[in-house]
Order: sequence, then C-alpha cells, then structure tokens
Amino acid sequence: MAHLASRRTRALAVPVGLALTASIGFLPTATATAAPTGEQAAASVRTDGPKLSYVVNVRGGHSTVKDVKKAIAKAGGTVVIAYEQIGVIVVHSQNPAFGETIRRARGVESAGATRTNPIVPQATKDIGSIAEPLTAEQAAAAAADAKAGEDPLEPLQWSLPAIKADKAHQKSLGSKKVTVAVIDTGVDDTHPDLAPNFDERASANCVSGAPDTTAGSWRPAAGESDHGTHVAGTIAAAKNGAGVTGVAPGVKVSGIKVSNPDGFFYTEAVVCGFLWAAERGVEVTNNSYYTDPWLFNCKNDPDQGALVDALTRAVKYAERKGTVNVAAAGNSRHDLALDAIEDTTSPNDTEPVTRTIDPSACPDIPTMLPGVVTVSATGAKGLKSSYSNYGKGIIDVAAPGGDSTVYQTPEPPAVNGLILSTLPGGKFGYKAGTSMASPHVAGVVALIKSKHPYASPAAVKALLTVEADAKACGEPYDINGDGVIDAVCEGGKSYNGFYGAGVVDALDAVRW
Repeated sequence: MAHLASRRTRALAVPVGLALTASIGFLPTATATAAPTGEQAAASVRTDGPKLSYVVNVRGGHSTVKDVKKAIAKAGGTVVIAYEQIGVIVVHSQNPAFGETIRRARGVESAGATRTNPIVPQATKDIGSIAEPLTAEQAAAAAADAKAGEDPLEPLQWSLPAIKADKAHQKSLGSKKVTVAVIDTGVDDTHPDLAPNFDERASANCVSGAPDTTAGSWRPAAGESDHGTHVAGTIAAAKNGAGVTGVAPGVKVSGIKVSNPDGFFYTEAVVCGFLWAAERGVEVTNNSYYTDPWLFNCKNDPDQGALVDALTRAVKYAERKGTVNVAAAGNSRHDLALDAIEDTTSPNDTEPVTRTIDPSACPDIPTMLPGVVTVSATGAKGLKSSYSNYGKGIIDVAAPGGDSTVYQTPEPPAVNGLILSTLPGGKFGYKAGTSMASPHVAGVVALIKSKHPYASPAAVKALLTVEADAKACGEPYDINGDGVIDAVCEGGKSYNGFYGAGVVDALDAVRW
C-alpha cells in the first residue's frame, strides 16, 4: 500500500490515514518595534526579518486602497497585487513589525501573515498525495467487462453508479458552456481524458497570489502532486472510448494552481484562485484542501483572523458572480460540530503546537465558510468513510470518497475501494479522501447548472440538497468491527452529521 497522505489536500493514498505533518525548523519571532512615523518612516523600518507574505484587508473602495498602499510602503511592505473588488491587498515584507504596524493604518480592517515560514522555504517536503497505480491486469479485466457505451475503465468506477451518474449519462453528459475550476495542485491538461474538456481560458497559476497565465503554468511540475489532476478526472474526464469517465463528462474543467512546490496552499494563492474563477464566469469551483498553515483559523488571532476575513471576502465575491463553491470536509475524523477539538498539526510550515479550539470560532477555511458546500465522504458500501470529518450543521451533502477495501469492499467488477481517476502523464490511479468526494459533488453541481443555466448559486445549492438521496445514520458506527464506536452520528434521515441532506444524485440533477 502507498504512504499515508497529508490532510492538506484532503486526499488519502490509503483511507485509514491520518495526515503526515512534516515540519521544518521554527523561526524565532523577532521583537516588534514601534511604528515609524513621518517622512522618515520608510527609511527607518526594519528589513532584517524573515520575508513573509501578508493579506491586508481594507474598508472602502479605490481611494482607501490607494491610501493603504502608501501606508504599506511606509511600513516596509511591497504590494504584490491589490484585489480592489474585495479590498484585499497581498503584500511581502521583511519588517518583523509589519503586521502590527499596518493594522493601525487608517482604512485597514485586518491584516495578517499568511505563513510562519519565510517565502523561500528552508526545506522541501512531500505532501503525501501518492496514488495507488492501476495495474495492467486490472485495466485489461475492466475493458473486458465494459458494456456498450462505457469507457474501458468505467467498470472499476463503483462511485459512478453509487450516485447514479451512469444512468444520468444516458440523458445528459453536461453542457460545454459550464466550467468547473479545480483550485488545487495543478491539472495536467495534456492527459487524453482531460484535454478534450479543458478550459485554458479559465486556468492560471495563482501560487504567488497574482495570476500567471503563461501556457501550461497551471500544470504540476515534475515531482509535484498529482492530486489536482486526479480531482479533475473525477469531475470531467471525457466519455471518449478511452480511460475513465467523469461525473459530468460533457462539461469543461479548468486548472487553477494554488499549491506551491512544497505543497502549501497559502491564503494569497487561494484568494487569487477564487477571484480568477469568478472573473472568468466559472460556474463551479472545487476545493479539496485546507488553507495552510493552520488547520483551524481562530478569528480572535490577528493573523489567523485576517486570513478568515480575506477568504470570506473572496468566497462571497465568487458567489455573487454566480459561482457555486464546493469543498472537502477533511480527513481527520473530527466531529466539526463539537465545541472543542484538539489541533496538534498547526502551524504546519514550522513547528506545530497543541491547542484546543472551538470550530465555530476557529473555522477550517474555505470548508467552513458561509455559503460553501461542505462534503463528507462515503465508501463502497455507502457508509461514512473511516477518515471523513463529519458534524451536524456542518456537512451539507455526502459523496463517494473511497475507503479501505477491507472496510468497504465494492461489488464486482470493481476491485478497489478507492476512487479511480486520471494522473499526470496519461496515467490512472486510485486515491481516497474527502478530496475525492468533493469533485463528485462538483460534477453533480455542473450537471444541475447544465440543466438550469440561469439558476442562481442559491437555487443550485437548493436543488443539490433537495435532489440528494436522504440517508439515515444507521447502526452505531463501528467501521473496523472491533466493538468500539468510532464516531457518533446525530440527526434524522432527512439531515444528519454523517451525510447532511444525503448522498448526491446525478440522475435527478439531469431530469429535474
């Protein structure tokens, strides 16, 4: 079996997995200095600290942004880009007191460092998104079992009939006028199953916080994670007589790369991703990650609160522009409805500390932001996946994300309890995680939007939940059969903490 995968990208190479949380040397915090004033301010600020990235969130429009930019310069900051639509400015600074100083500037609502490690990392680490490869024997057997109209690997995709996508495809494959943006580690648009449906116009590299549209900039570089390519295939792999089939194989998919070479999804990159998608009229975004370096971001912390503020603005703006944002719930087995959760993994870019947080005050972003469709994962038997986060009032819907074949064995001809999809270089492989559940939902949303092109995000989300197949909590949850209850599901059949409103239904999406 492959190594355990990071929770960062909501994916597991094997589904039993808690995250790898590799850490690198902690940088001591420099002593803050008094805010400089007057004409000599820019010359007197310190520049001997680590180079960090910040988001500065302002009140007001263009004139306020203009004034704050001047204050940023005086405080020793360099503007990377200003998103005036939402009042968020991305800044780099080596002044250890930059955050404290700029928060006092007129027009600034909040400001915070997006990381605890310098922009030039001290070490490279594996984010753990390793796929189980599809074997030649499995591929040959699947092709032999494929029915008329099925792609050759479709018999191995147990997740398609689990949400009735196979039946939906007999009615509609989705519209080419609908695009789903995969905000992730990058998408290999040269893959034969993705190339026919790839939307280059809506693709970019947002890692720096500013969009780079250089051709191919959205692809994962050699040695980088295959996570985004796998997610893209689940959404919209073409029904072309080869490979696998996506949930919505007739829609477009784009790649917005927001993960740096070390696998971190920092706030400025994610903000850029949402803004890029929104400005290009993208109908759906898929977000199978959490925003580094904090698994949970506490609003009462000056830095973490600013990150919540910036991303809340970005998500709301995208929705106002017509985008439905879908996100993975996470792979920590947490009940996100509890008022106390122990977080031992944050910050994950320096030295983690143990802290007890209240998710209502310290949300996982973007997953727990208002308006975002939050998705839990199920396995081949339809039960909550062993690793999936859950929580009544948090989970909106559920979808297949895979689980250990030992825990939830699929019906033949499928042979693996994980999710089969595309990998860079024209390959295919298996992954599991809420990362894999979220794109199933994004695909269903794309089918709904194809059927109802003028529906608002609120209307689309209403249809998604109304059309979902309600699923009760069922028997006490002992997924490994050891006699110990592994999670407690609260709520009734119509809505509960494991499955939300139920498992999404692709067939209803195309016929309602």
